Amino acid sequence: MMARATLTEKELVLPLSVVSRADVGQLTRELEALESAVRRATASKDDKPLPTSRLLDDISAQNKLNLLQPADRAALKTFLAMISSKAPLLHFSFSSDPSPRFLAKLLTWLRTEIDDKVLLHIGLEPALGAGCVLRTTNRYFDFSLRQHFEKQGEMLLSTLREKAE
Repeated sequence: MMARATLTEKELVLPLSVVSRADVGQLTRELEALESAVRRATASKDDKPLPTSRLLDDISAQNKLNLLQPADRAALKTFLAMISSKAPLLHFSFSSDPSPRFLAKLLTWLRTEIDDKVLLHIGLEPALGAGCVLRTTNRYFDFSLRQHFEKQGEMLLSTLREKAE
């Protein structure tokens, strides 16, 4: 039987269920809890089920990790630390909560076209009307209906004045 190659953080991928830095933090805490549970189970020969969540199950399934193996847990811990510190973060503001389906499509596109490790921070800004605002570390993009109307405001007012006359 051939020994399994050592995993590196470059081989691991983020599932679509991991959207934000908060999700990465939650995964890190859950991995630490799992590590403690495995140590307790080993020391006491206990057969209690190990604590896992949907996020932890998703990332381990997508990367074909066996979290009972110390090497796989260590690789995932290293990967999560790298994601937490180095992954690009995009701040999106919407006028209302985006649907999970929309977020999955957006994240799929961003991870395909921009960076496979990108994380999102989603905020609400009801005054936008429609569209969104995107902020990065050094850029600001306003794709809102409000911004469009502000740009076209003079033309709209002149058209309304002409119609009123």
